[in-house]
Amino acid sequence: MSSWTQAQMASIHKMLNPRSVAVVGATPRMQYGGKFLKRVLNYKDRLNVYPVNPKYDEILGEKSYPSIADLPEAVDVATIIVPYHAVLETLKECKAKGVGSAIVISAGFSERGEDDRRELQERVGAYARESGVRISGPNCLGLANVRDNVWLTSSSRVDGGTPGPVGLVCQSGASLFGPFLARALDMGLGMSYVVSTGNEADLEFADFARYLLDDEGTKVIAGFIEGFKNAEKFIEVAQLAQERGKPIVLIKIGRSDLGSRAASSHTAALTGSDKLYDAVCRQYGVIRVQNYDELLETAQLLARAKPTIARGVAVVSHSGGVSSLTADMIGQAGLQLPELTDRAKDGINAILKGFGWASNPADVTGKANSDDFPAIIRHLIDEPEVGTLVVASAGGDPHADQLLELRDHTEKNVVYLWTGSRNQTTGLPKLKAAGLPVFYNPDSLAKGLRHLLDYHDFRRKRAAHPAQPDTPATAAQLKLVDELQARGRITLSETDSKSLIAAWGVAVSRDERASSAQEAAQAAARTGFPVVMKIDSADIPHKTEAGGVRLGLRDATEVAAAFDEIMANARAYSPQARLDGVMVQEMVQGGVETIVGVTYDAQLGPTIMFGSGGVMVEVYQDVTLRRCPINLAEAHEMIAEVKGSKRLTGFRGSAPADIDALAQTLVDVSRMAVQLKGRLAELDINPLLVLPKGRGVKAVDALATFSQEEGAS
Repeated sequence: MSSWTQAQMASIHKMLNPRSVAVVGATPRMQYGGKFLKRVLNYKDRLNVYPVNPKYDEILGEKSYPSIADLPEAVDVATIIVPYHAVLETLKECKAKGVGSAIVISAGFSERGEDDRRELQERVGAYARESGVRISGPNCLGLANVRDNVWLTSSSRVDGGTPGPVGLVCQSGASLFGPFLARALDMGLGMSYVVSTGNEADLEFADFARYLLDDEGTKVIAGFIEGFKNAEKFIEVAQLAQERGKPIVLIKIGRSDLGSRAASSHTAALTGSDKLYDAVCRQYGVIRVQNYDELLETAQLLARAKPTIARGVAVVSHSGGVSSLTADMIGQAGLQLPELTDRAKDGINAILKGFGWASNPADVTGKANSDDFPAIIRHLIDEPEVGTLVVASAGGDPHADQLLELRDHTEKNVVYLWTGSRNQTTGLPKLKAAGLPVFYNPDSLAKGLRHLLDYHDFRRKRAAHPAQPDTPATAAQLKLVDELQARGRITLSETDSKSLIAAWGVAVSRDERASSAQEAAQAAARTGFPVVMKIDSADIPHKTEAGGVRLGLRDATEVAAAFDEIMANARAYSPQARLDGVMVQEMVQGGVETIVGVTYDAQLGPTIMFGSGGVMVEVYQDVTLRRCPINLAEAHEMIAEVKGSKRLTGFRGSAPADIDALAQTLVDVSRMAVQLKGRLAELDINPLLVLPKGRGVKAVDALATFSQEEGAS
């Protein structure tokens, strides 16, 4: 079910494509209300503009109306610039008049950090949703339809340059109408719409992004956000964006509230919110970047580039130093510069006649600005392993024409690294006007190319491995959970934790609980020596620290002695702990230790972690994350991302491990996490041993914690 209604999209459409606007709080003084009115009066040939302020009969030569109720029509958008305490009443007047949408410029809400202001903002947002008068803001600086040159803002910066294919949505109005617009204009980035969302009491980034997905002229959605009000909605729009092939490029700052985490959980200590947001962006095809320039340059490249048909990059320049540095940055970004074939080398050398260097990267000296350049770049771009040609130079208009001619007659991508002055009046303006992607330093170019290639690879993989539909837990699984929760313990013992994961298909070690040394010896005989013995207590999650683990016990005498020792250590370590006995466990040998964990983020919901196992995971934090559920392809991606996974592939002569069984276990645990949302709080399987290929996996320790309140997540 979609998170968006037709009425909601219609409100956004009126906001971004208005035919009439009311300025509530208009004033002849050049404050926000005066500046805003002066701005929109520039569009009187396209907009009906109505100042609203009971203090004036006329403002800036226009009739002023006492209230919204007195307007001659129900306007498409009301801009509200009144004191914070009057905003809600103004929205009620908008509803009564039939106003289509509102932009709330007024500040003084949750950004003040005061409870009463936060509560007022919540009431404003609730009323907007209830009434259908949807709002952007409060505490925003407005928005613009760049395509039609309509700027609903009091900002003095209203030049978006030539309209183009990038839609930009920012929580921060000062960032949007400051560094973003300035840089976008400098680089020639064409935009369709720009929106500042402010405090997002009602409409948020995901809502405007959803609208832009339906806008044919918007090819890429760029965003600058501090946090997600509704992470589920963000994920929904991200999934739809990748299905439609419209990239989302995002700067995400701030941290989500992970809530309090028990000290017993390895997983909780390893899943910081920023890591989680990185993982979720990768999982759903959102390109997360770090700064203004990277956001805009990456958006420009994705909007202008063609789908990649090969990952190889060729670099050509008039300078050996420039080409070498560019190649170095591209290599550091993890991309390849294929060696040229003899055909290309011979063809280029015949043109260079002993000057420069026919290689990849290519140094062609003065030939970069000559009539011979088209032949050189044709040799490079025709190489079978090359999908992108990078030209690093600073030529004039004839040079630019050569590049544009090649761009228009190849299925591959042509990208420019400008090495001259940004104020040059020839060459560069022509490249920007024609929409050829231009970068200004090798590092940002390399990052942009990596984003481009990764995005198209992601879409191809997702097309081949679509997400699996959610399935409910079985009656037997839910019955077991009911029984475990009925025992009244939040943290489960190892025995109960293993029974829980076993119900979801996770293979576990053979265990028997013993309450005496004699029972332990008998259990060991049935299990088969050697055995492992562990304290069985939900109150002692870190068994090793408590002296509660013994390995490699080879006969009944060792087992009996170990029982007494383990119990004594546990009592000394935690006198108040409830001791359920000692677990006698088969000693699983020949496997690679890994860790699997589940936590629940306050915004993003169930999260699965996979990493190198054992105590060393806490030292190296060699882990990767995904939001649940995952499919088999995503499980294999997780495994490949962990550096310690090299041990699974037959590292240094060891037998290859059962990676397929591990991947299936990750999928099963991720489904369990979704099905038990609100009941399960955390899960650690550490270690999960991955046995040699064909023998599966086996969980030899596990710790599960239930939520303290039904429905919590």
